[in-house]
Amino acid sequence: MSPQVAGQIELFAQVVISGVLLGGLYGLIGLGMSLIMGVMRIINLAHGELMMVGMYITFWAFTLLKVDPYVSLLVVIPVLFGIGVLIQKYLIGPVMEADTVLPENQVLLTVGIGLVLSNLALLLFSADYRSVPVSYASKTIYWDIHLGGQTISLSFNFPFLVAFGIALLLGGLLFLFLGKTDTGRMIRATAQDKRAAAILGVNTNKITAITFGLGSALVGAAGALLAPVYYLYPQIGGPFTAKAFIITVLGGMGNVAGAVVGGLVLGLAESLGSVYVSLGYKDAIGFVIFVLVLIFMPNGLLGKSKV
Repeated sequence: MSPQVAGQIELFAQVVISGVLLGGLYGLIGLGMSLIMGVMRIINLAHGELMMVGMYITFWAFTLLKVDPYVSLLVVIPVLFGIGVLIQKYLIGPVMEADTVLPENQVLLTVGIGLVLSNLALLLFSADYRSVPVSYASKTIYWDIHLGGQTISLSFNFPFLVAFGIALLLGGLLFLFLGKTDTGRMIRATAQDKRAAAILGVNTNKITAITFGLGSALVGAAGALLAPVYYLYPQIGGPFTAKAFIITVLGGMGNVAGAVVGGLVLGLAESLGSVYVSLGYKDAIGFVIFVLVLIFMPNGLLGKSKV
């Protein structure tokens, strides 16, 4: 094998690795939105702002108490779960129960919630860019592979690698929760037919509140995992809400397993596009894939609503 071919293989493998690691985090972000969509039949357009809240909790825990971002998950997850339950119970729930209110108004309400959260962060913390300067932020793990007489050296960004592993763990726990617990089965029953679930004795109001709490906790956890590698500012939630929506559509509206696939597809598309097309078109490539899926596979890659 010539050095040129080995160099091309090394570049491609490195790009794929970066895309998969990023896609794992995207999948965690998309899981929360897909879960909410599957049960409540609404798109939560405050999703990214809830992630921003998780990032700020992680930042202040590190700044004031020197709590490692990954340890701060133990605080971020329950706090965001509680915030999600309160939002659903006192804001979204009453609107959903009003027969005279159009379903579109519920989505607009989540837009308003997102604006309140981002502007509250702007008021409290200013528009300054902040970061979590952990000692391992630039740490890299190398892996050499001998192929065809050439050595291919692959590198793994340590924070992304750890975040990918934690995202897999949280995703696995979510699937176990949905499949093996009574509450998880009630969530799935509510997603399949809310009226039938209510007739069978399921407290659907409680289940929707738990679902919104779980979705908020998942995206808050993603925020904590992103804190060591992303700059934090009050408007960071908007782009990630768009990514979560793209992931939800790619995987299938309300399909939790599809969110994982959608996240990986988006991560790989952005990574490959930034290297082989142009870094400036990285986000545009995700939108192109989004439009193509809407045109040719309107139900998404794995179909709709399979919580």
